[in-house]
Amino acid sequence: MKLWRRNFAAGLVAFLATSLNVAAITSVGAADEFPSKPVTLIVPWPAGGGSDTIMRLIAEPFAKALGQPVVVVNKPGAGGQIGLRETAEAQPDGYTISFIATGFLAQQYNTPNATAIDDFTFLGWVGTDASALTVNASTGWKTLADFVTAAKAKPGSIRNGNDQPGGTSFLAVALIERALGVKLVRIPYAGDAPNVQALLSGEVQTSTAAVTNMIDHHKANTLRILAVSGDARDEKLPDVPTFKELGYQISAGTMRAIVAPKRLPPERQAKLESAFMTAVNDPKLRERAIALSFGISPAGSATATSMVKALDAELYPVLAEADMVKFRKR
Repeated sequence: MKLWRRNFAAGLVAFLATSLNVAAITSVGAADEFPSKPVTLIVPWPAGGGSDTIMRLIAEPFAKALGQPVVVVNKPGAGGQIGLRETAEAQPDGYTISFIATGFLAQQYNTPNATAIDDFTFLGWVGTDASALTVNASTGWKTLADFVTAAKAKPGSIRNGNDQPGGTSFLAVALIERALGVKLVRIPYAGDAPNVQALLSGEVQTSTAAVTNMIDHHKANTLRILAVSGDARDEKLPDVPTFKELGYQISAGTMRAIVAPKRLPPERQAKLESAFMTAVNDPKLRERAIALSFGISPAGSATATSMVKALDAELYPVLAEADMVKFRKR
């Protein structure tokens, strides 16, 4: 009986050791084989918009670099929070990713139960679609200096078209006011289209809508873009300077960064980051993006993380000044 027990115990130990070794090998193999199935890219806005367009452009070379399909799924609602919440709560296995844009930074402070920076692992920085300070040509302001002179001569007399508090063009005008030392009357509109129409009609004298909305009107001489907020001049607007060229450190516009749930295993983060960088540096993608005036200035995970946190720190006092810090504080 004792011999039987000793043999049984020895056999059980051997079995368990073998099982553990197999499990370990399987686990390592699974990690090495990532991705072994399609990756879902959640776009937290409706199909057809700018963010949807650029993500679909990126998805094709991204899939090629990963060796697996990248399936774009639109999950709009609550200003992007429905899709971002689903991403944040997904398994941190690398098979669910999404992206944030500028408005996300405001939402974490002014929207109850909104996702925040710490809910995500940042995989890479896509770039920023520049905002622009555009004026009606009838104002006679031909340069940014002309505008600043007029605004300082009569503080609070110039109307600016922007979007709802926390939106991209709202934040853009707030940053421009602070940097230029001027005070404008902010008129919110439900999107860039009515904003542009208000500027064309003379309802407002200025607008801070995205530069992509203004190019054709600028070329037709009905509107005049005085400066753009990008790091470099727009290729379609070689005559328009950046704010930085003119001495103003303004970084406003629609920024985009690719994210995954927090606690993503480092080896999977590295694979996704590498594939992303390969995708956004694809010559065909860059050509198509530039043709549509999308800002592409890719950077990896570490840089994306630091850039988002720096922008968050820059925007926070603007949001606090606008009484938009309600549910979370820095």
